[in-house]
Amino acid sequence: MRPTYRVTELLGDGIGAELSQAVHTLAEALPLDLCFEPVDLSLENRRAARDAVYDQAVASILANGVALKYPTITAEESPNQVLRRRLNLSVIHRPVTTIPGVPTNFRRDLDLDIVRIATGGTYDDPGRMIGNDGAVSLRIVERQAVLEAARYAFTLARKVGRRVTSASKYTIQKATDGLFERVTNEVAAQFPEVEHNVELFDALLAKIIMAPDKFQIVLVLNEYGDFLSDMACGLAGSLGIGASANLAFDASGVVRVALFDAAHGTAPDIAGQNRANPTAIFLALALLLAQLGETGIAQVLKDSTLDLLRRGVRTRDLGGSESTTSFTAAVAAEIRSRLEPVG
Repeated sequence: MRPTYRVTELLGDGIGAELSQAVHTLAEALPLDLCFEPVDLSLENRRAARDAVYDQAVASILANGVALKYPTITAEESPNQVLRRRLNLSVIHRPVTTIPGVPTNFRRDLDLDIVRIATGGTYDDPGRMIGNDGAVSLRIVERQAVLEAARYAFTLARKVGRRVTSASKYTIQKATDGLFERVTNEVAAQFPEVEHNVELFDALLAKIIMAPDKFQIVLVLNEYGDFLSDMACGLAGSLGIGASANLAFDASGVVRVALFDAAHGTAPDIAGQNRANPTAIFLALALLLAQLGETGIAQVLKDSTLDLLRRGVRTRDLGGSESTTSFTAAVAAEIRSRLEPVG
């Protein structure tokens, strides 16, 4: 009996349609049934339906517990920001690893799990002018958001046998970053088997470049996580090939809702040309499967995708000759061959 899961599919703009087709093709190669429930978040439909489309998306995601989102245009509003606010998605988990086949000037291997608090910092306050010559914004750090992120980071570390580094500017921002480190230390005390180190954020950036192997799971506040994720993706060779999980938690700290997406944009210049690289959305699908408890299949999907890149089976943006459909077919065939002996 094949397990069945319902997944909210948030349709987008640009190359979104091609990525959706690739995901559906890949899903057919998996030994389970993913029942996709589509919600059209394209700019055209958002302008026509307005809040109703977000009502539909939120209801579907809450019912299913998991969602896969394709890139969307930010115009009047950011769909990502709207969904994070309405679903209380308080933590972003972005794995950043060296991906074979992605050109990079950085010669060391990266293998980071960045756990970022998705709320607060200075991002929740647009600020205000003080007279004509000054401006101020509030920096907000809330205990509950830190608690949820820290619990997630240390639970992940215990599960996969990794260490946690928390980073902030607690020596200068003594109230806000000090609260972050105090709550993190409280959570760390509940996980004595997990190694926990503390770094000043500016020093962390330098140390990751000099000795990336010393860092595994990094826990950071909102804007720090934004900066760190972009730097790490740049070191790995691309800002747009990674995937991330956006998470909301119940009162006991268990993930209640999870939205998975590719970090890249809509790429309108290649939309409809069968040239989109589906690597990031495949990695997002692997994260989704792991959240559903299908960790073995998730690992096969991830390994199949990355091993093909390593062997030179790549789309044109990575120096290869594959189209979206041919690369997808290759990954699907690789998955089937790896699952056959145990299927």
